[in-house]
Amino acid sequence: MDYDIKDINLAKKGYLRAEWAEREMPVLRKIKDRFDKEKPLKGIKLAGCLHITAETANLAMTLQAGGAELTLCASNPLSTQDDIAAHLVENGIPIFAIKGEDSKTYYDHMSATVDTAPNITMDDGADVVAMLHSDKRHLLDNVIGGMEETTTGVIRLKALSNEKKLMYPVVAVNDSQTKHMFDNRYGTGQSTLDGIIRATNILITGKTVVTIGYGWCGKGFAMRAKGMGAHTVVCEVDPVKALEAVMDGHQVMSMNEASTIGDIFLTVTGGMNAVDKHHFDKMKDGSIVANSGHFNVEINIDSLEKMSESKRQIREYVEEYTVEDGRKIFILGEGRLINLSAAEGHPPSVMDMSFANQALAGEYIVKNHKTLSPEVYTLPNDVDSEIARLKLNAMNMSFDTLTAEQDKYLNSWELGT
Repeated sequence: MDYDIKDINLAKKGYLRAEWAEREMPVLRKIKDRFDKEKPLKGIKLAGCLHITAETANLAMTLQAGGAELTLCASNPLSTQDDIAAHLVENGIPIFAIKGEDSKTYYDHMSATVDTAPNITMDDGADVVAMLHSDKRHLLDNVIGGMEETTTGVIRLKALSNEKKLMYPVVAVNDSQTKHMFDNRYGTGQSTLDGIIRATNILITGKTVVTIGYGWCGKGFAMRAKGMGAHTVVCEVDPVKALEAVMDGHQVMSMNEASTIGDIFLTVTGGMNAVDKHHFDKMKDGSIVANSGHFNVEINIDSLEKMSESKRQIREYVEEYTVEDGRKIFILGEGRLINLSAAEGHPPSVMDMSFANQALAGEYIVKNHKTLSPEVYTLPNDVDSEIARLKLNAMNMSFDTLTAEQDKYLNSWELGT
């Protein structure tokens, strides 16, 4: 088996960490048990570009139990957990991922994964789709469908679809309610704060924390920062989201204004240069800047490099830039996903739902690909409801169902006052 990881001897540690995560993933465990019996993915080659974490290991083992022939690479150079990569290799799953790999190695690893000629792609950021639609078009005939995990990837896919260039159907797993409403909000909220605190060991209470972007990820982070005693500021380009942030109890202002008062800045926009040169020009000495959006383009680090007299790594995952007037600005995790570079990513309990959607999306593609045109799809609502039901059951929580009379009333135009 061909693979490229840091050290196969880390496998035992990875096994134990994956086992610990699995305890908090009861929905995926149920799906794995069924997959093991039914083999809905038998004969399917699946290439995944994901964060190689303990939670991903349990998704990989679920897909393998379902009969898939699986190969994985990293979707971010800093998000791989090397012990997990070793654990998966030891279990017969080829992994091409090493934490801290340079850009060339990152794309070499992706290329090796795509060269397996997959039938289904599984992306976190749409990089595999992009590679197949550019450098590897000769492999497109093998592909029957794909899945996409993150908001950024869905944006890229919809752009490709709108240009009529998408060559196969892709399920936007991110758009399932049991993914974005929970993973993006509660997962990102907690894990991003975890990453910032691990990297810096600073006290959040009393700090002015600026959240740039108020989608589901921004909501989660701002809510958690506020809960830890921060003075929370939100910057937004969408007036509706900005208004929502006000109603949620945050101060809202432009980034130009926030630049002068913030202690900690976090980008979660999905766009580029959300923190730019003119923002760095106004920041206080000691400002901390981090990113939790998928790609590292949200912070214009090149501009900071040009305006700095010196740069040094002062802590692991913390780079100190000294600008010409003597101010120091700190960039965390090279501007990459701080929750995965300095911490462990989302807790397994929330990834349980996200990866349940991934596993079921794979089954959905196998069953329905012949009738699906090359567009971006969302899983049916009943799949969302079933995942939520399984999660509630695992938490020993009950919920109500409508009576026949109630159901008739809600679905009739004739019944009123």
